[in-house]
Amino acid sequence: MDTTLADPLLGVVLDRRYRVRAVLAHGGMSTVYTGWDLRLDRPVAIKVMSPSFSTDPAFVRQFGTEARSAARLSHLNVVSVFDQGSDSGHVFLVMELVSGRTLRQLLRERGALAPDLAVSLLEPVLAALAAAHRAGLAHRDVKPENVLLSDTGVVKVADFGLARAVASATSTQSGSVMGTVAYVAPEQVSRGTADARTDVYSAGIMLYELLVGAPPYRGDTAISVAYRHVHEDVPPPSTAVPGIPPELDALVLRATRREPDARPADAAAFAAELRDVRAALGLARVAVPPVLPVPPGPAGAEPVRSDHALNRTRALGTPVGAPVPPPRPGGSAAGRGAAGSPYPDEQRAHRRRGIVALVAVLLLGAAAAGVGWSYGVLHYTRVPVVTGLAQGAATTAMRAGHLRVRPTTSAVFDDRVRAGLVAGSNPGPGKRVARGGDVTLLVSKGPAPRRVPDLSGRDTDDALRALSGLGLGGRLERAFADVDAGQVAGTVPGAGSTARIGSTVTVLVSEGRLPDTTGDSRGKAESRLRSAGLKVRVTENFSDDAPRGKVASQRPSGGTVRPGATVTLVVSRGSQSVQVPNVIGRTVQDARAELEGLGFRVTVHDVLGGPGGRVVAQTPIAGFARQRGSTVRLDVL
Repeated sequence: MDTTLADPLLGVVLDRRYRVRAVLAHGGMSTVYTGWDLRLDRPVAIKVMSPSFSTDPAFVRQFGTEARSAARLSHLNVVSVFDQGSDSGHVFLVMELVSGRTLRQLLRERGALAPDLAVSLLEPVLAALAAAHRAGLAHRDVKPENVLLSDTGVVKVADFGLARAVASATSTQSGSVMGTVAYVAPEQVSRGTADARTDVYSAGIMLYELLVGAPPYRGDTAISVAYRHVHEDVPPPSTAVPGIPPELDALVLRATRREPDARPADAAAFAAELRDVRAALGLARVAVPPVLPVPPGPAGAEPVRSDHALNRTRALGTPVGAPVPPPRPGGSAAGRGAAGSPYPDEQRAHRRRGIVALVAVLLLGAAAAGVGWSYGVLHYTRVPVVTGLAQGAATTAMRAGHLRVRPTTSAVFDDRVRAGLVAGSNPGPGKRVARGGDVTLLVSKGPAPRRVPDLSGRDTDDALRALSGLGLGGRLERAFADVDAGQVAGTVPGAGSTARIGSTVTVLVSEGRLPDTTGDSRGKAESRLRSAGLKVRVTENFSDDAPRGKVASQRPSGGTVRPGATVTLVVSRGSQSVQVPNVIGRTVQDARAELEGLGFRVTVHDVLGGPGGRVVAQTPIAGFARQRGSTVRLDVL
């Protein structure tokens, strides 16, 4: 019998808009259906939460909050959230319908994956998590079941915020921790905290599983696996699959350190390290493998279900702050002793005394743990993640965490957070602080300005790559310069200047030296410069170096000159030095006229003290060269 036919939701229209069509997958907390959006006429996926959650007001409230936060994420590798709501006791989430399979199904098909495929699948997962971390969200339940591999080859991450919403419905379990035990981070178990570094740990466990074919820890119970996360270091993948490169071993170990501060700070940092390892190993990018053909199943085949209870999101039931007990060894020693001991009564008495002693020790330990846990809960708190929030929202979050926000903020540059929003806090997120303690908000000033490098003499491709590496754009512009044609002559703004990230730097590419028009006629010089795209300004002056009408000099004569710049030409008016003529014996009027016409100044000295008639002497004497503007003295009789 097809069990899906008995599902009462099939054919139901939720919120008078979403028709439930078929069961897609079953899980411990929800059932996913294919559906149809009657308003927008498109297929959707509908996740309907278990009835045990829909009656919990805390869950419904938190579910809506987390759904709205997830809906604000817009990224290629994030499953889009379209809507959320509640109808007739059914709490549901409407999402993008991704045609394909989960990463869990791929692992069941193939087992351990080759390093190039493992890295190629993890990269888009980290890109999705990085987008969430930039928005101040942590996933809290990273695992292969929440990674979808679409038929088009796109990797998408689903269920952002769902674990946090479910945690609100289990709050009656003192300190219960939500997560999937195979991937849960130590701090989720021991302290009940989760942030970006928690997602890094889970992604590191997932990388281990991609390389090995199974997660590092297994056990018969959830608590036995949780104990190993808290008390054991994740082993290198190569201990299970020899031949895995040591660079990947080291990356897995860094991402899964038990102390959160020892891991990459967030998914973006993890992704950067993954790219470095890819480059160091020369791993190629591999496409998502196609679905393997499988024989058709029986008509009543069940929908996809989680293959193991330890792979399901669940409340671990461990009090936050309490010590995680070690798993019990397998088998029953008591049964074996009763059958084989010649003194069963003595052994039973010894066993009873041991049990009494063990119970006493456990009670004392529980009491001590309870006192310590109560002290920690009552006196200390953890700084929440407020990155990307407005200052008001960040202040509210801090107050909700029993912390006081200092009235003065600290401005910092941040390449990932828009100016005016909160880039972080001091103490940082996840730090343990006394309740009522002070926290300073770090407000982003936007990306730090970049210093323009000296690109002179480089080729254009090299220059543009250097600018791109700094987050700057480059625009090529031709200019005359003193470097070889085709090489970079300089930049605008110049080397050493600062530029905002994303701004464009003009790269001046040499067309060769500026044309030299010295000695050309005025007309020829103007024509040459204008044809080169330059403006011309002309002045005239005396010159001993150039004949009259020729260019004596130009400014500038070299250096870097951009098209449209103005070049000033100095055209010669002739020599500056003039030979003094002989004016002795001529009338004063004729002598003055000739000398002043040549550019001299004239002074007259009347020898007899009266009005003179003719020149009897001159200083300087005729034949000497003197500069125009100098004075000639005439003695008149």
